[in-house]
Amino acid sequence: MATAEDPAPGRSRRVRRPTGDDRERALLATAEQLLEQRPLADISVDDLARGAGISRSTFYFYFASKEAVVLALLDRVVAEARAARTAALAGATGARDAWRAALVTVRDTFRDHRALTAAATELLAASPEVQSLWSAVMEDFVTETAAAIEAERARGAAPPGPAARDLAVALNWMNERVIQVSVSGRGPGLAEDDVLDVLLTVWLRTIYGTDAVPG
Repeated sequence: MATAEDPAPGRSRRVRRPTGDDRERALLATAEQLLEQRPLADISVDDLARGAGISRSTFYFYFASKEAVVLALLDRVVAEARAARTAALAGATGARDAWRAALVTVRDTFRDHRALTAAATELLAASPEVQSLWSAVMEDFVTETAAAIEAERARGAAPPGPAARDLAVALNWMNERVIQVSVSGRGPGLAEDDVLDVLLTVWLRTIYGTDAVPG
């Protein structure tokens, strides 16, 4: 006897049709998988459409180009990184832990999505959209860092020095280049296991004049 969960004998179970969200997710997943295998220049729209199980014409319903897919992927990863950074900072118990937690989220984002960040770097020179997104990401990091440096100075934990924003700009762009080069395998770079400790030492000595910072 058929139940509400089981179709009557001879009647095929209804197959759920993929939605627009499903297709978009499939395109993004395909793009990241293919970027792990070869550079963006060697990936075609047909490759992306075929991997997502859709036609080339359907691809253009969701994205204007393969570069637009990379931008959407980058936007998603940036959102994940921001959420992870906020959570990490909220869980820190001292200044040293907070700076380390912030660095961990940046390192992990580059490491876990190294092929995507390589593709984004490739597009930076030519894509105003990627430039705008990356500038916004870096501005967020700089603003947060400058505010933290000013707070440490206000409570007497860090000595006065160059403008907090200037330090924040230098430190965050250092992170971006050193981590990206190191995880990409391009030289000269740091061993991945050493990246975090080296960067943390530079940050602490720059902000506090010493790396012997509590917490």
